[in-house]
Amino acid sequence: MPKMKTNRSAAKRFSVTGSGKIRRNKGGKSHINVKKSSKRMRRLLETDFIEGSAAKKIKTYVPYL
Repeated sequence: MPKMKTNRSAAKRFSVTGSGKIRRNKGGKSHINVKKSSKRMRRLLETDFIEGSAAKKIKTYVPYL
């Protein structure tokens, strides 16, 4: 049985914390920023965590997560 290939796009988008949670960056901060408030832009800079069944699915895409 061959080794499972890593989904490279998922590997670039997600990282794992020391406790095993999956971290992702928030979207919506690359353009049309003039109308977004400073508070909203600051919130978009923070990372977010993926939980539950979505995290399990991502772990199948990236075996070493």
